[in-house]
Amino acid sequence: MIRYASSSAQSTFRSQSALSNEQIAYYAPSVMAAEAHESRGERYSFIPTIQVIDGLRAEGFQPYEIRQTKVRDASKREHTKHMVRMRHASSIVNDEVPEIILLNSHDGSSSYQIMSGVFRFVCSNGLIAGDMFNNVKVRHSGNVVGDVIEGATRVLEDAKQIGSRIDEYKAITLDYDEQQAFARSALQLRWGDERPVQANRLLQPSRWQDRQDDLWTVYNRVQENMMKGGVPGRSATGRRTTTRAVGGVTENVKLNKALWTLADTMAALKLDKATDQFVAQYEHAYL
Repeated sequence: MIRYASSSAQSTFRSQSALSNEQIAYYAPSVMAAEAHESRGERYSFIPTIQVIDGLRAEGFQPYEIRQTKVRDASKREHTKHMVRMRHASSIVNDEVPEIILLNSHDGSSSYQIMSGVFRFVCSNGLIAGDMFNNVKVRHSGNVVGDVIEGATRVLEDAKQIGSRIDEYKAITLDYDEQQAFARSALQLRWGDERPVQANRLLQPSRWQDRQDDLWTVYNRVQENMMKGGVPGRSATGRRTTTRAVGGVTENVKLNKALWTLADTMAALKLDKATDQFVAQYEHAYL
């Protein structure tokens, strides 16, 4: 069972077995909200997230991780944005397992959103696929539960296809300069020009399984170091510091999707480079 450290921006809990309603209520009470926030109007159709989760459970999905954004306004704590990562019973458990990610709130800050994800067991990384796969949004109106279940089923089909994309990443080897370029781009995504750590720090493996140079492993090393924090560095003023874990739900989703898109871009560049080399060799040999 894994409990990630809480911060001022988040509360997160992940288990190796399906989460019970009691666990969900303890770590993400907004999932269990019994009514919408008082700021919502009459046109707002309140469907509690737990009702949607129960509907997905009936279709073979189970929750394994919940995350809730902490808010300063105590009146919104029971209604704030939250994220649930779910896995279908049909998912094949290898090194990686496809998941769907459900986002919602009961204070108007988010519609129901369903996205594709992957969970990597060796490092407990929860990845989110970029925009090349379907993201489904469902408004708080009409048959919300039915629409979310239908959207989750569509997204699950995408999640199953992600396996072929992962195989492509594993088949691509990055040299030293390419790994450095990938890590520098990742730093830019999160910190812009005021990056507190060097690219080498993000590339440090935490376990022997990650001492490989394929794109999938490099991507996971960088993602783990960025998302979980604790990487030593220096602030803009030169003071020693360590990076913080990625905070609330919005930041987690945004950065995770951007990192996946970065990996996909690197894969495309590598494949284009390989094609150019093949064409050059062909022209030299036969033309």
